[in-house]
Amino acid sequence: MATAGKYSEFTLNVLRITTGFLFLEHGLQKVFGMLGKEAVELASLSGVAGLLELVGGLAIMIGLFTRPVAFVLSGQMAVAYWMVHGTQSFWPIVNGGEKAALYCFVFLFLWGCGGGSFSVDGMLAKRNE
Repeated sequence: MATAGKYSEFTLNVLRITTGFLFLEHGLQKVFGMLGKEAVELASLSGVAGLLELVGGLAIMIGLFTRPVAFVLSGQMAVAYWMVHGTQSFWPIVNGGEKAALYCFVFLFLWGCGGGSFSVDGMLAKRNE
């Protein structure tokens, strides 16, 4: 990441923390019925998605197991896009799937880059040097 630019490490951490926080909110809605939504049945597809969003969003936000969690969440968002939105239209702007598509590729980016220096992963890596 050193050759990518002066602010690349900072922006990676900001992107990871912000994405995790925003994704966590979807989990809070589904699992606990917070933030203007009703809770869903946990033993349902939406309930499993909510648990992934809650736990995965928190893990991404703090940067814990960033790469494997981001990989799973990227897959979740790809499946969500094609199951819910992609059946309505190919174009995300038409089918309402912009958020799912964007989350999918942001998580794919985080899988490739890792959690950054200001993360649990980064702190553990420094400690093990």
